[in-house]
Amino acid sequence: MGFIIESIVAVLLVLTIGYCIVLNQRLKKLHADRDIMRAMIGDLMQATTMANGAIRELREVATETDATLNARLEEAERFGLELANHVNAGQAVLEKISKITSAARQSETIARVETRRAGMALEQLNIHEKRKGRAA
Repeated sequence: MGFIIESIVAVLLVLTIGYCIVLNQRLKKLHADRDIMRAMIGDLMQATTMANGAIRELREVATETDATLNARLEEAERFGLELANHVNAGQAVLEKISKITSAARQSETIARVETRRAGMALEQLNIHEKRKGRAA
């Protein structure tokens, strides 16, 4: 009977040792996984820090770009107004030139008509004098 009890204790001891070996392997895997997890968490924290820095830089760039774009838009609006003023001034000058040329053309036409009238009057006077000279 003592032998049976010792055999049972020996079997239980072997089972306990086997279970301890299995637990030891699982603990090693768990520790290895924990180290990997720590490394992953470190990488994640580093990536998060880099992402936050990139976001800050993007905000700064966006603010700077917005300011530059607004300045250029204001400058473009100012140039547009200047250009519109120049176009209006050019149109006014063109209208004045048109009026001056129209007046010059009309005065040329009137001068031609007056010259023709004077020439015709002289011709008629000459004709009249010739007729008088023939009639006399």
